[in-house]
Amino acid sequence: MIDFHSHTLISDGELLPTELARRAKVKGYTALGITDHVDGSNIEEAVGKLLAVCDEINRGKAITVIPGVELTHIPPERIPAMVKKARRLGARLVIGHGETLMEPVEPGTNDAYIRCRVDILAHPGLVTEAECRLAAKNSVLFEITSRRGHSISNGHVAKMARKFGVGMVVDTDTHSPGDLIDDETARRVAIGAGLDPSDFEKIKENAQRLLEKISS
Repeated sequence: MIDFHSHTLISDGELLPTELARRAKVKGYTALGITDHVDGSNIEEAVGKLLAVCDEINRGKAITVIPGVELTHIPPERIPAMVKKARRLGARLVIGHGETLMEPVEPGTNDAYIRCRVDILAHPGLVTEAECRLAAKNSVLFEITSRRGHSISNGHVAKMARKFGVGMVVDTDTHSPGDLIDDETARRVAIGAGLDPSDFEKIKENAQRLLEKISS
């Protein structure tokens, strides 16, 4: 299992990064992205902490942990500067908090993240044709999520992504221990979103390619 989206006590998760990584390893994970919520008020502190703790965890070589961020509830006009800052500070993985149906995310957020070429657009909600075409062009992956609430638009996201050739990944958006899943559950989430087994194989390939890209 490769999961690029999780949170720790550095933002609003329930676990220390080290415990989250250990639990993920026992669950069968080979790689985990720790992508705590950030905006302009905490990005420097959060990235600094994640870089240090992920480096320590990776020395054990039991699981690959990627230090990243989920840019969250940022005004669209501020997103380009925040994406650049996250990468400049050393975040290896940049996720954009998309226009989920569960929260009042400002319209234009999806478009801004896609234009800035984030690695993954998380729980993007009712994505449009224009957003899909741009995501395919900019190699931005759409997230199919196992998280309750955010997952209600999985079917629409999957249908649109497949229609317009947008790559997908299955992530958990883990906040608590029970959010972690195994590979079989990830497959079932994809199938539940209307995808078929061959689509899930592509999802696994997308995850592996992204992992190699951000680990190089």
